[in-house]
Amino acid sequence: MKDVAIIGAGAVGCAAAMEFAQYDLSVCVIDKESDVCEGTTKANSAIVHAGFDTVPGTLKARLNVRGSELMQGLSERLDFAYKRNGAMVLCFEEGGISGLEELLERGEKNGVKGLKIISGDEARTIEPALSDEVRAALLAPTSAIVCPFEMTLAFAENALANGAEFRLSTEVTGIERTAAGYLIKTTRGDIEAKAVINAAGVYADKLHNMVSGTPLTVTPRRGEYMLMDKSAGSTVERTIFQLPTKMGKGILVTPTVHGNLLAGPTAENIDDKENTATTSDGLAEVRAKGSLSVKNIPWNKVITSFTGLRAVGESGDFVIEECADAPCFFDAACIESPGLTSAPAIGEYLCELVGKRLPLNKKEGVITKRKGITHFAALSREEQNELIQREPAYGRIVCRCETVTEGEILDAIDRPLGATTLDGVKRRTRAGMGRCQAGFCSPTTMALIAEKLGIKIEDVRKNGVYESGVH
Repeated sequence: MKDVAIIGAGAVGCAAAMEFAQYDLSVCVIDKESDVCEGTTKANSAIVHAGFDTVPGTLKARLNVRGSELMQGLSERLDFAYKRNGAMVLCFEEGGISGLEELLERGEKNGVKGLKIISGDEARTIEPALSDEVRAALLAPTSAIVCPFEMTLAFAENALANGAEFRLSTEVTGIERTAAGYLIKTTRGDIEAKAVINAAGVYADKLHNMVSGTPLTVTPRRGEYMLMDKSAGSTVERTIFQLPTKMGKGILVTPTVHGNLLAGPTAENIDDKENTATTSDGLAEVRAKGSLSVKNIPWNKVITSFTGLRAVGESGDFVIEECADAPCFFDAACIESPGLTSAPAIGEYLCELVGKRLPLNKKEGVITKRKGITHFAALSREEQNELIQREPAYGRIVCRCETVTEGEILDAIDRPLGATTLDGVKRRTRAGMGRCQAGFCSPTTMALIAEKLGIKIEDVRKNGVYESGVH
């Protein structure tokens, strides 16, 4: 019998696991995929939102600001990429300034620091690539960017280090109430738990409706993106937004923590919870609307495009609560933007809620720090030479585009919750994320995975679940 079972190993589920693992509880994380970070978390804007556009008094507002406050400290002690680069929200006509003033007022009510409205000329002074049509902008210095893969992996590895169990490649097929809590039926056996956290992203409604007579609906909102080469990464320094609409924050243009340039997302509500295809119309919209904000975007340097799905609810706010008719079943549902930013604060809040049902006693000797994968390319020449002397595998380059070594790939496979697929290696090391998009490095990476997992090279997967039981 587990004390807490968390269904979903994305940013929210792993942040919750990290929090619960600090207490004297048995914690289990369940996910149908073979790796963490395989759902909504793997395809988003990677923005740590300042909190100026969330409606004051909502859970989104409270948890956005708290998550933003936590993020830099977490990045330092858990070793994942984070950069406070600031953001601007643009308006293109004089009538839009009232919209900026509303965002300023919201942000100030939410406790966001340093917000101010500047003229179009002032905006172009600090961001010369901005469109000549910009009339004014809201400047938000506390906005930041992060690597969502590294962040989620850091949360998961820290949870594991403190005793949490991860059951990946394990799909939940049913949930039943019992006298002691819940019986969770999965494709790999039953799991009993006193409390359940539903952090299943676009599938959170399916799980909720297994135990509650009050239906929950989650709508997938498709967002398409275009990622440009690192040679385009200095086009803008800050994250550039347009005034938001009811469908979201609009098309943004932003640098990434790894030096690329990202544009998107579109916003289209769909029915299919697995439809992550890009479309010609969607990518055309990204180009057209991105060019309204920033002139001369080098669209000829796009190296890949991708689609993410956001989990949208009917209320417009996060749904984070204990089900009224299902005691000890806690939803963390409808976590759309700013869900990535809010994830650490959602983990804290879930502990507050569960603490009203189960005793929460802090463990002794909780591990609070974590060392991530050593990125060879980020080291000085002296540090690189020292590392190669200690471990020659770091002297063999596998991914030329991102200068990823064999040593890094072996570390990614060997670590706790290690990679078992090409995408798993890519998210941990960036092997395959460069200009050639894995065209050169895939065969060597596959051979390393096959050797480590003891499988045939032709059985190595890009992503997904191994029937053999590997993860």
